[in-house]
Amino acid sequence: MTPTAATTPSERTALPARTPLRGRLAVLSVMLGIFSIVTTEILPIGLLTSIGSDFAVSDGTAGLMMTVPGLLAAVSAPLVTVATARVDRRLMLCAFMLLLALADFLVAAATDYRLVLVSRVLVGITIGGFWSIGAGLAGRLVRPVSAARATAVIFSAVPLGSVLGVPAGTFIGGLAGWRTAFVVLGALGVGVLALMLLVVPPLPPTQVTRASLLRAVLARPGTRFALLITFLIVLPHFATYTYVTPFLERVTHAGPALITVFLLIYGAAGIVGNFVGGALVTRRPRLAVSLAAGLIATATALLPVLGRWEAGAVALLIVWGVAYGAVPVCSQTWFAGAAPDAPEAASVLFTASFQATFALGALTGGAVLDHMSVSAVMVLGSAVAALVVVTVAVAGPRSGSLGVRGRR
Repeated sequence: MTPTAATTPSERTALPARTPLRGRLAVLSVMLGIFSIVTTEILPIGLLTSIGSDFAVSDGTAGLMMTVPGLLAAVSAPLVTVATARVDRRLMLCAFMLLLALADFLVAAATDYRLVLVSRVLVGITIGGFWSIGAGLAGRLVRPVSAARATAVIFSAVPLGSVLGVPAGTFIGGLAGWRTAFVVLGALGVGVLALMLLVVPPLPPTQVTRASLLRAVLARPGTRFALLITFLIVLPHFATYTYVTPFLERVTHAGPALITVFLLIYGAAGIVGNFVGGALVTRRPRLAVSLAAGLIATATALLPVLGRWEAGAVALLIVWGVAYGAVPVCSQTWFAGAAPDAPEAASVLFTASFQATFALGALTGGAVLDHMSVSAVMVLGSAVAALVVVTVAVAGPRSGSLGVRGRR
């Protein structure tokens, strides 16, 4: 018997009133919340060497700023979802935005690197909790006919964080110092919190996702295959991309302004990849994930060779950006296809596995960087990404049924 989320009659009748304007503003506030979270999470990529030099730590140790929130997000996603299953979702969203703002202000004021890591713990808790709750709220904020569009708006925050958030934060950091960039992010978090308090209606829980449901979904072969594919593609990406700034500085010899431009171009390519991957994965899931992994493997393998020149570096960053832009939507689709009867549980497992692999990738890349070189990080990452293509090919037609049912 397949377990399902429990819904009580009182909860089903407790849905908030939805007007078109208020619904759109509520969706916008959730999108801005995820934008703030994504930008806070990955901003250290653009400011890695600046922060590391201020605290006299190596680039690999500075990479812990990426590892810590990923690990905490992986743990907090299931724990928070289960522990707060009966708490109003509006209250939880606002609490997480307040926590994010405090984390940004803390890192801006930190006088010791350990305080920076404490702030990243808070970021990790926010990521796991907010994502697990906010990602599936679109249908409760707008009319049913607009739910699909609202979901797309909410998820557009992910590539926008790369396109606008990280380059803008890197630019502010280069202009006024990295601490100022985090102060600005903290102020943005406070603004989003105020907007949520104004426009997000009360959201009493309509489902109770229990630990037993998570275990049941995790036991399915389709979910396990989705976990394997996510691990093999997300690990090498973040092992390499976390240290793209040191690579551009040491190998390409690009200055801060040019690195900002490069990251902006990468992010714009990611938006293209997001839409292309989303269109392709619904029809050809195995092809979509294989193409994304193959292009990441190609781009990272060629960077130590062609990345010595600015033109070569930017061309490969475009390829890389398009490829990785497709990865989150591909991974999420595989998880959703493995558990169509338990979408919230699938979302929690997607978030937890993605963030855990994110953290492990950043940690592994930092270790390789400190003991070898930044070019070695790229080459080793390429080898792991190539394993996705091999895995999907070996699984053959079965991978389609394990990930997205009935699709090839």
